[in-house]
This record gives sequence, structure tokens and C-alpha cells, in this order.
Amino acid sequence: MKKYIAITAIAAASALMMGNTFAQTAPAAEVKPDPGPVTANVTLASDYRYRGITQGNFRPAIQGGFDYAHASGFYIGNWNSSISWISDGYSGTSPAPSAPIEMDFYGGYKTEVAEGVTLDAGFLQYYYASRNIPKYTLTTCKTAGSRNACGIDPNTTEAYLAATYQFATLKYSYALTDLFGIYDSKGASYIDLALNYDTGFEGITLNGHIGKQMISTKTDNVDYSYTDWKIGLTKDLGNGLNVAVAYIGTNAKQAAYYVSSGGSSTKNSGQGTGFISLTKTF
Repeated sequence: MKKYIAITAIAAASALMMGNTFAQTAPAAEVKPDPGPVTANVTLASDYRYRGITQGNFRPAIQGGFDYAHASGFYIGNWNSSISWISDGYSGTSPAPSAPIEMDFYGGYKTEVAEGVTLDAGFLQYYYASRNIPKYTLTTCKTAGSRNACGIDPNTTEAYLAATYQFATLKYSYALTDLFGIYDSKGASYIDLALNYDTGFEGITLNGHIGKQMISTKTDNVDYSYTDWKIGLTKDLGNGLNVAVAYIGTNAKQAAYYVSSGGSSTKNSGQGTGFISLTKTF
């Protein structure tokens, strides 16, 4: 789900301002105020892909949130996005299920434990304002395929631990509840490696990612575990604007992660696709 670029930016900005002195005799220079401990962001994206899976049936998404980072290393934040995967997964059900927004609430502690090495630990709550989600029998849960075929509450709580060294971040997430509506999936885990290398050329950062979603639950026909990957770049446009382009793919099984493509036909919500987004940070 995101998201700690804004927190890192606060620390970087603070270090920059402490390391420089402003020459009051130079009228052409611009005094930039201390951004403070709170930042906000808004994003327009061609799709909302989370762990490689589309959350909006390959349609554009609008997203935004805020972060508060205390000097001690503690932080909290909220992030939100338009979605449709819950209602898409119950296509044809009456009354029609609804869950148009994902709201994430998180908090944790981030600190440098050695030169260039940062540890980050915390909790993340994914909340979906859903209604009319049908409830089926446990027998149906055990034999049906898709994560949406059972009626399990999609709200999810995870604990996470991440370590960052220079441009590489390794993160482990553990589900304290059922994971995103998948039957009997408490204890699922996700491990991912993210690489964000600043080229030093024209504000361009190279982005790479590979992750493994591990879910021990298996229905009669479906394995919910999969691997996802991403390769792309981010361009700093200045004034808090960034544009990102990437290619995202997974080996997720369509039987487990499908979305409606009209009528009774479906498509794999983890199929490979290009991606572009524009983010403004305040």
C-alpha cells in the first residue's frame, strides 16, 4: 500500500536545511520554510496496483494521504484510494456489494541503527467501507476459487518490519487477521525487496521491486500464493511533483484473483501491464 517516501523526504529536507546557511545579501535566493513534521500527498494513477494485483479493474485511480513524523522516530499516517475489486468480485450478486474506497491507517517507529542502516517497524490497518457482502457456508469457502467467493471480511491488519541500506529496502509483513477477504488466511506473509537508485541525472530514480505473497490456505482448486515484480523509473519535476512509469507483472492464478470483464467473463487481476502516475507532495 505505500508509503513511507514522504517520511524519508522530511528527514532529507531537515538535513539539507541544517547543513546550509542562507545568505541574506543574495536577493535572488529563495527562502524555503521548514516543511514541519506533517506532509500530504495526492496521486493520479493509471491503475492502483497493490502487490502486483489491480485494485480497480485496470481503471485510473485517485489517491492521497498524509504523514506525521516526530523527531523521535515515531510516525502515523493515513492513505486512501479509489478501488472496485470487492464489488467486481461479486458481479451479478443482488443486492450489489459496494466498497469504493480503501482507507489505510498506519503507525510505527523508524530509526537509524548503524551508519546507512535504518529499521522501520509498525502496524497497518486496511479498512474498506463495504456493504452487502454476501455470507456463504464454510463448505463454499473451502471449495470455491476466488477470494471474493466466500464473504470473508476484507478488512485486514498487518504488522511489518523493514530494513533499508542505501537504496535497498527489505520488508516483511505478517497478517494478524484474514488477508483481503481470503478464507482462513490469518498468518499470511509478504516479503519484498525494493530498489530505488538515484541516478543523479535529471532527477531520475530507477525503481525495481520483487515480492512474494505467501498464503498457506488452499481451496480444492486454488493456490493464493504468488510472486510479483516491477521495473520502472521516477522523475522529479520539482515543486513537489513526481511522475513515475513502470511495468508491473505477477504469476497470480486467475482462478484466485479474477475481476469481471463484462457479462460472465473474467480476466486475471494480476496480468502484466504498464503503469504511470503523477504525485504532488505538500
